[in-house]
Amino acid sequence: MKVEITTEAIDPTVISSSVKNIEAGAVLTFLGTARKTSRGREVTYLEYDAYPEMAEKKMAFILGELKEKYNITDGAFVHRIGRVELGENIVVIAVSAPHSQEAFDACRYAVKRLKSIVPIWKKEVWADGEEWIGYEGELYE
Repeated sequence: MKVEITTEAIDPTVISSSVKNIEAGAVLTFLGTARKTSRGREVTYLEYDAYPEMAEKKMAFILGELKEKYNITDGAFVHRIGRVELGENIVVIAVSAPHSQEAFDACRYAVKRLKSIVPIWKKEVWADGEEWIGYEGELYE
């Protein structure tokens, strides 16, 4: 299982391929990208910051949860920090599981947990201002 906070561009194909194995009938990849509009405003670019050591520990914890709850055979969780331009990849979560439903459920859960327990902050930058948005800090059931 791989977890990483990086300042480099993320290649989802490499990450997806890294979780493929003969025990899994399904490999599912979630790709989060920087979009043009957020909360009714036009975004110029995004900037991410994190407490990397703690973020990676929390991401590994989430992968452990996925293994227990959804029977995944492998997983990878990579999140970018620093300046991210529109259309660029922000986060990739890849899981492999014996069956597709387990993989879909695991990815959905991982995205919710990312937003609730991983110390990563996003700054949305607009033409007329900017705002930091912290992680939600709430448990996901």
